[in-house]
Amino acid sequence: MRKTLVVGNWKMNGSRVFCASLLGELKARAPWSSDVAVCVPFPYLAEVGEQLAGSAITWGAQDCSEHAQGAFTGEVSAAMLADWQCSYVIVGHSGRRALHAESDALVARKALAALSQGLVPIVCVGETRAERESGQTETVVRRQLAAVIDCLGERVAEVVVAYEPVWAIGTGLTATPDQAQAVHAALRTQLAESTAAAADMRLLYGGSVKPDNAAELFAKQDIDGGLIGGAALKAADFDAICRA
Repeated sequence: MRKTLVVGNWKMNGSRVFCASLLGELKARAPWSSDVAVCVPFPYLAEVGEQLAGSAITWGAQDCSEHAQGAFTGEVSAAMLADWQCSYVIVGHSGRRALHAESDALVARKALAALSQGLVPIVCVGETRAERESGQTETVVRRQLAAVIDCLGERVAEVVVAYEPVWAIGTGLTATPDQAQAVHAALRTQLAESTAAAADMRLLYGGSVKPDNAAELFAKQDIDGGLIGGAALKAADFDAICRA
């Protein structure tokens, strides 16, 4: 049986004081029946790792380079993240795809780079509002996931997939549990075409997940937890979601 995974994506938020306060509160509320992680801005990885070492919460980053090393100013390699004992790294978040023009192929190469260093890539897929309204949701997410499958082959079984409809991120809008389940089921079917381990892979939902809708979303057959944005910045809300 798949164990629920809840990952907080802090995005570009936080400070040293904020990190210490939020993580202190979360550790006091632990443990949970779910696996729990936080993906934090690069500058705070060392401090977060020190504060969470030995706790019920694991940590990770929000992006990594496709390159192992070299003259890539401003980039952070998967090896560097592994050096700080990260467990996860988010790749292909809609913000990266939109603001940095990251292609499906680049996202796949980042996932491969993460796996090469023992990190679990959380691969994000999702459609825009226009794509949903024109009936292209499944076509879009299957295309995004296909690039990862083609690049990783059987190793795709080692990733976590997060379905995040772009129109539901930071907007207050949320896919209904049935809408989210339909996409998750399609993704699992696609994965099953490439790996016998598809039934054991964890598929997360992200997009305005809150304490009052998390339980209904997570109860769906193919939704195994969430990639949480704004609610992950408030200890009480994140704790409630982890317990959902």
